[in-house]
Amino acid sequence: MRRLMIADGSEAVRKVGKRILSGMGFLVLEAPSSLDALVRCEAELPNILIVDAALDGALDLIANIRHLPNGTSVRIYYCVVEADLKKMMAGKRAGADDFLLKPFDRKILTSVFASQSMAA
Repeated sequence: MRRLMIADGSEAVRKVGKRILSGMGFLVLEAPSSLDALVRCEAELPNILIVDAALDGALDLIANIRHLPNGTSVRIYYCVVEADLKKMMAGKRAGADDFLLKPFDRKILTSVFASQSMAA
């Protein structure tokens, strides 16, 4: 089972994401802060990490994950509220692989993650 972590300060966002993604076959972990996400990633890296751009220390979290052993193997999605090029480029420079627009729903998450849920 693929491990996916949602690092977002909103409990509602984490719960909705967890419900949808768990139903797709992911083992979903939640982190309410960048520090909590980093500590959990240091213990065991997820295959996929969704990081909310509004989270304090989001860019540092991404950069720190990339410096962990095997941190480059994690697929990191930087979650933004709007297609803000400046914010997206900052996420890319920090090490994000791709972007998600918030608010996300079942349709968006399914289209982005369906092919990754069962991949080895």
